[in-house]
Amino acid sequence: MTMTAHDTTGARLAALPSPTPTDVLALQSVRDYPAISVLCTTTPAPVMTTGDLDRLEALVEDAVQRVRAEFGDVVCGAARDELERLVDDTRRRPTRAAVALFVAGLHSSAWGLPEAVVDRVVVDPTFATRDLVRALHRTPRHVVLVLTEREARLFDGVGDSLTPAHSTAFPLVRRDDRGRATSTGADRRTDAFLRTVDRALGTYLRLHPAPLVLIGTARTLARFGGISANLRRLAGRIHGSHARTPLPELARLTRPVLEAYLRSREEEALALLDERSGSGAVATGMPAVWLASRAERPEMLAVEEGLFYPARLSADGDFLTPATDVEHPDVIDDAVDEVIEAVLRRGGWIALVRDGALSTRERVALTLRPRDPLR
Repeated sequence: MTMTAHDTTGARLAALPSPTPTDVLALQSVRDYPAISVLCTTTPAPVMTTGDLDRLEALVEDAVQRVRAEFGDVVCGAARDELERLVDDTRRRPTRAAVALFVAGLHSSAWGLPEAVVDRVVVDPTFATRDLVRALHRTPRHVVLVLTEREARLFDGVGDSLTPAHSTAFPLVRRDDRGRATSTGADRRTDAFLRTVDRALGTYLRLHPAPLVLIGTARTLARFGGISANLRRLAGRIHGSHARTPLPELARLTRPVLEAYLRSREEEALALLDERSGSGAVATGMPAVWLASRAERPEMLAVEEGLFYPARLSADGDFLTPATDVEHPDVIDDAVDEVIEAVLRRGGWIALVRDGALSTRERVALTLRPRDPLR
C-alpha cells in the first residue's frame, strides 16, 4: 500500500501532509521487517533547501547501507528505489520543520511535521512513529467553534490547519428578528439559538471527541458558557469578532491556546503520577515500563521528549537490556517508540513532557489502571 497520494500534475506542489491520528494508527499497524524510517529536520521554505536535501540524502544512503548489509542487494534495491522516489517528490515541495519517510514492503509514505526532530534512520519490524505522536501531542486534533449571536461555524483542526467540520448541522444561521421586538424577546431568541448550537456541538463532539476552542466576543462566549453542556474539554477561549476571519489566521490564533492546554495536560500527567505512586500503581524506568505495558493494564505513559532507548529483547519479549550498538540487527533502535505504540493499542494515553520533568523517574513512567478486585 502506498500512502503518498500526492498530486504531481501541477507546477506548484503542496506541502507534504501532516499526519492525522488515523494516519498514525495506520503506520503503527505496519509489521514488516525491514520497516525503514527516515526522519530529518528541515527549514520551512517554498522548496527544500540544498543543505536539507544533502542531509536527507545522506540519511537515505545510511538506510540503504544498513538494509544491504542485513538483507542483500534484492531487498536493498527495492527499498532504495522507493526511498529515492519519496526524496525526489519531497525535495520539490514546500517544507515544514521536518520530514518523515516510511518504507516497508508495499507501504511507502512521506509526511511533513510541524516541529524539528532528531535526524536519524530506524530499521526495525515497525515504523518509528514517536515524532508523529509528538506532532499530534503538540497540535492535537481539536474543534474550533466560531460563534456570534446570529451565526455559528465549526471547524476541525489537525496539525497547523483548519477545515470545515463534516457536519450537516453547521454552519448554523439564525433567521429571526423580523420587525420590532423587545430586548427581552431578543434575549430569549438569542438563548434559543445558542441552545440549538450547543445541541449540534454536543452531537458532533460525541461522534468526534476532541478539545474545544471557542472564538467570539466576550459577551457572546459568556452567554454561551452559561448555557452549554459541552465544555468538559474546553481548551480555551479567544475573544474577538472573527466571523469572517480567514482560516489560516484562525489557526494562528488557536495555536497559543492549544499550547497552554497541553501545558496543563503535562501538569495533569505529573499529578496523576504522584497520585498513583501512593498506591504503587506506577512503573518507573524503561525495563519496568516495558514489562508493565505488556503484563498490566496501562493507563498513562509519561515520557520525556528527548529520551531514546536502544535495547535488546529477551527471548520471550518481556525484558529489555540497554544497547549501544544501534545498527546491530538484534537491537531495537528505540524501545520508546515501541512502548508508546503498545500503550496506545491497549487504550492508554500518552503525555510527552519536557526533558527533566521526570528526572526522578528515570525519564519515563507508566501509571496502571486499578485491578478488578473480583479477579
